[in-house]
Amino acid sequence: MQEADVQPNNFTFPVVLKACAELSALQEGKEIHYNVLKTESESNVFVGAALINMYVKCGCTEDARQVFDKMSERDAVLWTAMIVGYVQNGQAYEALRIFQQMLLADAQPDSLTMASVLSACANLGIIDEGKQIHDYIVRIGFESDVSVCNSLVAMYAKCGKLGIARQLFDKMFKRDVISWNAMIAGYAQNGRAKEALRIFDQMRMSDSKPDSATMVGVLPACSHLGALQQGKSFHNYIIRSGFESDVSVATALIDMYAKCGSIQIARKLFDRMPKRDVVSWSAMISGYGMHGHGDDSLTLFSQMQEIGVKPNDVTFISVLSACSHAGLINESWEYFHSMDRDYHIAPRVEHYSCMVDLLGRAGHLDEAHDFIKKMPLEAHVGVWGALLSACRIHCNIKLGEIAAERLFDLDPAHSGYYVLLSNIYATAGRWDDVKNLRMMMKDRGLEKKPGCSFIEVDNKVHAFLVGDRSHSQSGQIYGMLDSLAGRMVEAGYVPNTNFVLHDVEEEIKEHMLGTHSEKLAIAFGLINTSPGTPIRITKNLRVCGDCHSATKFISKIAKREIIVRDLNRFHHFKDGFCSCKDYW
Repeated sequence: MQEADVQPNNFTFPVVLKACAELSALQEGKEIHYNVLKTESESNVFVGAALINMYVKCGCTEDARQVFDKMSERDAVLWTAMIVGYVQNGQAYEALRIFQQMLLADAQPDSLTMASVLSACANLGIIDEGKQIHDYIVRIGFESDVSVCNSLVAMYAKCGKLGIARQLFDKMFKRDVISWNAMIAGYAQNGRAKEALRIFDQMRMSDSKPDSATMVGVLPACSHLGALQQGKSFHNYIIRSGFESDVSVATALIDMYAKCGSIQIARKLFDRMPKRDVVSWSAMISGYGMHGHGDDSLTLFSQMQEIGVKPNDVTFISVLSACSHAGLINESWEYFHSMDRDYHIAPRVEHYSCMVDLLGRAGHLDEAHDFIKKMPLEAHVGVWGALLSACRIHCNIKLGEIAAERLFDLDPAHSGYYVLLSNIYATAGRWDDVKNLRMMMKDRGLEKKPGCSFIEVDNKVHAFLVGDRSHSQSGQIYGMLDSLAGRMVEAGYVPNTNFVLHDVEEEIKEHMLGTHSEKLAIAFGLINTSPGTPIRITKNLRVCGDCHSATKFISKIAKREIIVRDLNRFHHFKDGFCSCKDYW
């Protein structure tokens, strides 16, 4: 067109700029912007909107804002383009600020504006502001709009208000695939995996057909439950539906297999991916880390760097976590310092938390505490929680009390911190302090989160609590435990009653140890799975030391590989040994 000496106009520029936006062709977009300036077309609303869209799609929100600020007239399209751009580039606060300016300018928002503003609230987890915007949506009559309602469901779900999200979802006259995806992801992200799977089943019976985003949302539900068989069923569905080539879906599959204990399958999928992004690499690095394969994690990280994939802040969380599980202290310091030095990534509080966890696990508790005191950021619950957990492992009462006091101030409604400090006192035999803490919990209306272990057999997930006798096979399960107990003692097993945190007789302590949830799940697995096949257990809390020791004996006696995923990592028990080498 230019070679023919035909001048572009206000209809040409938006079309070409849209193409640049879709291709992320920033340099070409800037050249077109130069032509726009020469023809004095920048003040045209449609051209201005196209320029803003091109810049935000290329990640240049500052350039987009300069275009926006120069516009003499701004309609709803321009305001919305700027809001959408900020949301898409992770600048939620800026999106909300410009929305407020939009209202002051008497510009009328449309459904896309409101959906984007709700996404900003969801990303920030600010429920109060989200509710105010919900009220505004009702006042201007957008509550029945499907896209707005979808954003409301997603906002409430991401903020943990699943009851409100579900009410809105159930009241929708019309639901599209995004509606179902929002509800599935909401349940999965909030740890309500079974509800996520039920909603998926309902979706398949509706008129909405699952898409790639559905699969990315539902696979974490399988991960949460350790439901490998169900995850494999979803994998088959993904293959039949042609979603396997989608990078996000493939990455979600890698994450699911890793978290369900099949790290080898995860690696095969990773190696087969024709295209990998930084999220794919980070997922595989994280998978190796949670299985205790620190060297494999670091090797993969080196390969990632060699081929020119730039790590992000999440990648470094995966790397530092892998170092923590493998006890690689020197390596972790090098990676921590390289973030800012080599990649200009400022460590976030999550990275500091990883370092505290690493130092604490290794028994360097004073160094971990000093590290916290010197942090340039305000230490949050993850940092102090890592220190408290380490104090529990190493029974350090003094630092445990310091960490617990900070946690009680930061998150007074979290019962787990009271329980951890109580466990430290119990291990030290300070039963009066244990009693006082339990009274404090009672006064504050807090309850201890019960230990629960899950096992999947024949596509059904079975859950067990400590001392559970509610299962239909309870008699067989306890019979199996009695049979194993005798053989374990003969093989040299001695119950470690230090892990019974009650002031009772030794005989009662031994009985209490024998009915921990993971032992019940293992017994159920031995009864209901074929000889020689692996048994996979998922536990919602850290596995106790006695159960860890007992499972090593059971793996040798029963000649089974037993894979246990606890709150922190995987344990692969085989022939009387554990992959963690007793470092966890």
